[in-house]
Amino acid sequence: MLGTDRIGIDVGRRLRLEDAIDWAAENQVRYIDIQLDTGPNRVDSFDDARAGAIREQARRRGVVLGLHTLSAVNVAEYSPFLSEAVDAYLRAYIDLAPKLGAEWIVVHAGYHFTADVKPRMEAGLERLQRMVEHAEKRGALLLLENLNKEPADAEVHYLAHTIEEWRYYYERINSPAFALSFTANHAHLMPEGVEGFVDAIPLDRVFEVRLADCFRNGHEQHLLPGQGNFDFGAMFALLERKGFKGHYMNAFGTLEDMQKARHDMVRMAQEAGVPAA
Repeated sequence: MLGTDRIGIDVGRRLRLEDAIDWAAENQVRYIDIQLDTGPNRVDSFDDARAGAIREQARRRGVVLGLHTLSAVNVAEYSPFLSEAVDAYLRAYIDLAPKLGAEWIVVHAGYHFTADVKPRMEAGLERLQRMVEHAEKRGALLLLENLNKEPADAEVHYLAHTIEEWRYYYERINSPAFALSFTANHAHLMPEGVEGFVDAIPLDRVFEVRLADCFRNGHEQHLLPGQGNFDFGAMFALLERKGFKGHYMNAFGTLEDMQKARHDMVRMAQEAGVPAA
């Protein structure tokens, strides 16, 4: 069964966190995702008093909060000084999450520069393993996202954008503090498509599913539903039939675009045979 209560909105950097919680509550959005990298939401701008007030505000207003790290921060970094900085960045998110009452933190595997795939993957895996250990101590949950492909002739490529690369990490990290964030539109860019990814990955480890429209085997775009050729109804039917019980997260356009799309998506799911909640 699927209702709008299971479809959240990625606020990103659009609102101050306190305002995002109020906006979500006023619009009956249960789940929100937010990034803590700039402006009034910088991860180092939260003292215990502010964090505690936000945790209570979200609890009181019935909003479930998740954090989303910046994919531009290279988790596969191995250079001196920069490597330590990436560790500090991720630890800051992990340390803050329980203070805010955030239930998850989306993280990434980093990126490589074509000629250094192996050392980048090894560095990223080691870092994620360290961060998962830190998350276990703090009571935080990390979600590793499958990222998007880049053009074949690009020098820089995101890691964990293929099934094989994503598997490299999640098969080597087993912890209650580690799960997966499946970005379905990124799978739509790959030859296997959404069905191929869903057949290959451990769906029981998928905590959330991220959504946007795009074009089959195309390039990275976060389009509004209907602007690409992603079949949302078929995707909902597949995941719900396979037993997915987590939340979905819209990540495209404006807050108003994502809010409207929640209702459109439930209708698409119903048309595909998914019972309404």
